[in-house]
Amino acid sequence: MKIDTHRHIDCSLCGRPLSVESGNSQVELLTTSQMAADEQGLVHGGFIFGAADYAAMIAVNHPHVVLGASDVKFLKPVRVGETVMAIAQVREVKGKKYWVSVDVTKESEVVFQGMFTCFVLDKHVLE
Repeated sequence: MKIDTHRHIDCSLCGRPLSVESGNSQVELLTTSQMAADEQGLVHGGFIFGAADYAAMIAVNHPHVVLGASDVKFLKPVRVGETVMAIAQVREVKGKKYWVSVDVTKESEVVFQGMFTCFVLDKHVLE
């Protein structure tokens, strides 16, 4: 499981990779109180999106992959303390453009779905 991209990600915020294979990945995120949006323990959607985005990036697994667009749906709430799994799969590749689907589940229930449009650049986006 060699990860060639996003190597400085804080796994406590974006999740821990469980598997990375050609065109597929799984990322597990244990939600914490720092992710709460309110006093009832609703996890802010940005953390769920972050885990999904990270899963998409490592499914492509190229040093210069970036996110260009996403089409996402938040289907169910996530509470602090729950563990979610982001499962990514590259669905289509056309040149430097990759379409990656991501489902985020908790206890086998889908809480988030997304299609991420990723681009593999010739050099780092900041160069």
